[in-house]
Amino acid sequence: MSLQPICFYYGAGRLDELCRYRRAVLQPDFFTPDELRQLTHHGVQPIGYMSLSEDHGPPAPWQRDDRNPDWGGALVRVGHSGWVQHTVRQAKDALSKGFAGLFLDTLNIEFTHPEDLPDLVVLIAAIREEAKGAYLLANRGFALLPRLADFVDGILFESFSVRWVNDGYAPWPADALEVHAQMAERLLNSDLDLYALDYAESAALADFARRRARQFGLLSFVGDRTLSRI
Repeated sequence: MSLQPICFYYGAGRLDELCRYRRAVLQPDFFTPDELRQLTHHGVQPIGYMSLSEDHGPPAPWQRDDRNPDWGGALVRVGHSGWVQHTVRQAKDALSKGFAGLFLDTLNIEFTHPEDLPDLVVLIAAIREEAKGAYLLANRGFALLPRLADFVDGILFESFSVRWVNDGYAPWPADALEVHAQMAERLLNSDLDLYALDYAESAALADFARRRARQFGLLSFVGDRTLSRI
């Protein structure tokens, strides 16, 4: 049986369903080393989630006063030595637990603290050094290109075709879809694995997202906003 390319699942368990995928992006705290070994045995590469610019932990000296309005995490000073040590240690712990790679999230700091972009590149480079040959997948991070491509194996285009709206999910407006298309075409010139993650609650919207991702050469996964279904 051929495996589907990738899934994003932020719940626990459901190993049988996860075994349908070549790669599975998971929350590190929700899976035991034994479960990760089971996935690996079935040909799945478990990829551990990491946030590089937001902290959901207790108060710490690297945290800023502002927070992510959607998920509540504290924004951080990316270049703070304590945050760098904390994040690299998280990467080491996830890989030693049995994850085959890492998913680098919250890279779009050009919209919040663009002055930290150089520090974010340095942090990603430090994670690459710790990860050695493990698979690194970046979520967007387009403001970090072309340097980002030197350190990661793949790029995810989250919300490529569909966005969250107040009453559910909807396609992006035409002008945003065109901008996303231009970025996808730019990414196709790289040697990286390219993925799209979209969100939908109807079969028609999910089909739209999958067809559009395929049109632009992106391997697609469609989930719900909290990534609680497979």
